[in-house]
Amino acid sequence: MKNSKTCPKCDSVNIIKIPGKHYGYGAGNIIMVGLTAIKAVKVTRFVCERCGFSEEWIENKRDIDRLKAKYK
Repeated sequence: MKNSKTCPKCDSVNIIKIPGKHYGYGAGNIIMVGLTAIKAVKVTRFVCERCGFSEEWIENKRDIDRLKAKYK
């Protein structure tokens, strides 16, 4: 959905982009990679308005590298 701008389940083009955000105390749409949430990786969600299908993407290449270093 991020690249095609179309839902793969129902072919709708009405996609909502929800940017990753960090709120206090580790809340938000994030993946922890350090001891504090300040260094967390933000996860962007794409949601289909018609059927509710969703995808999550890490949009920053540097964040993907940080995830590989911690979890691979």
